[in-house]
Amino acid sequence: MGARRPIVVAGAAAILVAALGGAITDLGPWYASLKKPDWQPPGPAFGIIWTTIYSFTLVAAVITWRRAPQGPERDWLVGLFSLNGFLNILWSLLFFRLHRPDWSLIEVCFLWLSVVSLIIFTGRHSRLAGMLLTPYLVWVSLASVLNFDVVRLNAPFG
Repeated sequence: MGARRPIVVAGAAAILVAALGGAITDLGPWYASLKKPDWQPPGPAFGIIWTTIYSFTLVAAVITWRRAPQGPERDWLVGLFSLNGFLNILWSLLFFRLHRPDWSLIEVCFLWLSVVSLIIFTGRHSRLAGMLLTPYLVWVSLASVLNFDVVRLNAPFG
């Protein structure tokens, strides 16, 4: 199990974050009533994009785990990925469950910074790992602008 342990742990973490984020996401009447920009990607694209991002993130985590020396480097790796997963879930909670796109707009800045931190950290151990996280940064950047437009079109909240 030793060689497979990083794969199992990273896979379980990715599934947990995806499942919690999906469970929190409520596309019911409140979300349907929001004014959204014309450029918003179609609904089915979100599932495809997030599945791809989680898959790339899993691979980047495993590559980095295998290349990082034991000790503080691996602790940082686990900490950065854990923080990122928490911020990912928190964004969904704020936006979809608490119906506070204004708060999620503030929070997404921290999520974006956590992705940048992951790219920098993993990139020190593997250029490929850092590159695999680039689509995540692009997506969170796009989601930030989308979040901004939702706030602009629908404010005030609460």
